[in-house]
Amino acid sequence: MRAFMDKDFLLETETAKHLFHDYSEHMPLVDYHCHISPREIYEDRRFNNLTEVWLGGKNPDGSYFGDHYKWRVMRSNGTPEEYITGDKPAYERYLKFVEALQMAIGNPMYHWCNLELRQFFGFMKPLTPETAEEAWNFCNDKLQHDPNLTVRGIIKKANVAMVGTTDDPIDSLEWHKKIAEDKSITVKVCPSFRPDKAINISKPGFADYVGKLAASVGKDALASADEVKAALVERLEFFAAMGCRASDHGLDYIPFRPACDEEVNAIFARVMAGECVAVLLCLGRAYHRLNIAMQLHYSCLRGVNTRMNRLLGPDTGFDMIAQNTCGGDIAAFLAALDETGECPKTILYSLNPADNEQLGTLIGCFQSDEVPGKIQHGSAWWFNDTKSGMEAQMKSLANLGLLGNFVGMLTDSRSFLSYARHDYFRRIFCNLVGNWVENGEYPDNDAALKRIVEGVSYKNAERYFAL
Repeated sequence: MRAFMDKDFLLETETAKHLFHDYSEHMPLVDYHCHISPREIYEDRRFNNLTEVWLGGKNPDGSYFGDHYKWRVMRSNGTPEEYITGDKPAYERYLKFVEALQMAIGNPMYHWCNLELRQFFGFMKPLTPETAEEAWNFCNDKLQHDPNLTVRGIIKKANVAMVGTTDDPIDSLEWHKKIAEDKSITVKVCPSFRPDKAINISKPGFADYVGKLAASVGKDALASADEVKAALVERLEFFAAMGCRASDHGLDYIPFRPACDEEVNAIFARVMAGECVAVLLCLGRAYHRLNIAMQLHYSCLRGVNTRMNRLLGPDTGFDMIAQNTCGGDIAAFLAALDETGECPKTILYSLNPADNEQLGTLIGCFQSDEVPGKIQHGSAWWFNDTKSGMEAQMKSLANLGLLGNFVGMLTDSRSFLSYARHDYFRRIFCNLVGNWVENGEYPDNDAALKRIVEGVSYKNAERYFAL
């Protein structure tokens, strides 16, 4: 029997061990999509205890922050909500999480949490109800006193080269500006353009948001779809000047239907009275012009527990996989951009793993010589961010495209300790490649394997995002 999470965790062959330890393990990482706070990076926040960094709490405005992956684990164990997002004492909340975690056999959360304790704190025992008090005291002491466990220290310890935050078009990016001016901060912290509120026009608050967008470009109002598009492009150019490398779109599904400007403006007029409009084509062209990668996340059904979603708000753990068959619409969208030579670098993520092969075939239709792997099948996302989900996404990409040009892992997380997920991904990737080599499916060519492993671990993302 192998020891729990030893140095060769998830590495089944000698080739996998060699590829991980000699080529992947010590590469810098590019976290090109996450939800961490640039303000906390600038202010170099220090967390008081594991509950703060793992489970979060309530913001002054009444909204909630924390890792909803962990909240779902606790709810699945029957934990009362007052221990999850409520105001129970920090230690009691932590103990409830540890109790739930012990039941999470086969869940990546079990591995992630133990990896975080090992990598950032040096706590090598499995986290159990029996070791919970020892881990709490050991890790909290380091959080409060270790100079390497402030937010910036965690980022440096994880060897992060670039952080791509998620930012609304109307954001002033004041914290990014302060970070850029602070020479003591060596990691690149790049804003990412997230215009969902200007695109998800069927959702409540669209008209109010358009008013805020107008104010952000110095106008009293935006009277047409053309003015909305112009305002978004103006904000995007500001983001580009502040170092933006990527956009991100979180859409229920990706619709596409050609329409002339007159029709779109007519729709916009109805939208402001409660109907809908789209600006993706305009933004796609601007992304191409500004060399910004477009990320499209889709097929999520959000807030399905309406009572809890109403109580806690969005992004609190009440979302599920949807079945939106929109591959043809995505292809038509990219084709319309390609028609005028304005298709940007694009990363496509579906929350539905049944779409893997569809995406694998779609991306091959729009590649070009601008950059290897211009159109990417994105890393296994959210509910697919598991050992089997990562393997399925990478096998599909290998079967239908070029795995060697894959831009690799991202955290998509709100927790600064989540960089351990890159280690998890790299082990799974190296094990997959190692098995192919030892099974005689790829030659034992060390130079070629080194190039592939270092590329997927870091260098492909470095090139793709022009770092």
